[in-house]
Formats: sequence, structure tokens, C-alpha cells
Amino acid sequence: MAEELIKNVEKEQVFALARLVDVEEGQVVSRTLSQMPGCKITVFAIDADEGMASHAAGGDALVTVLEGTGEITINGAPHQLGAGESIVIPAGAPHAVRGVTAFKMLLVVVLPA
Repeated sequence: MAEELIKNVEKEQVFALARLVDVEEGQVVSRTLSQMPGCKITVFAIDADEGMASHAAGGDALVTVLEGTGEITINGAPHQLGAGESIVIPAGAPHAVRGVTAFKMLLVVVLPA
């Protein structure tokens, strides 16, 4: 059997990314869809005023907001994103994530070979 490249979703079935995670009061909830050496895909549900403290990743990170409003701070500059909007966080850039409202986002991190 081949290695499962994308997990935690039914294959060959239509689904909504935003329905894969539920916002929980005071929490950051995540579901990993892929954890391969060169690519990591995760869906997050983040309550209002919750988030992730400043950190850096080894690859470029594409964030797409699925529902609600989030704030992504990159190199000290805040960026507010609503549903359907995306931003790329460059590899190595310090960044933080915060829910302006409860929100859901897709995170795709592409790592160098």
C-alpha cells in the first residue's frame, strides 16, 4: 500500500475545509492533512483573541482564511485577513497569528528539499 500523502479526510469525496475543525472557546484547534518532509498542510480554528505567539518556520507559509477574520503579524507588521484572503509568510520570518474574530484558516508550508 502506498504511503498516505494526505490524511484525515475522505478521498474522492467533496468536503469543505472549514468544516474539518470547530472553533472551541479559548482554544486553537488544528487538523493535520499532510506532514511530508517538503510540505505540511494544516487546517486551524482559532477563537477570538487566541492565537500563536511569534515563531518562525523553515519554509514559505501560505495562509488562507476560510471563515472569520485573523491577524497575521510578519516581521512586526500586522495584516488583517478576511475569508477568502491569503498571505505568504517568507521562510525564516518571525510571525504570529491572532483571531480578530473566531476564524478558520488553511496553512500550507513548503519546505526546501
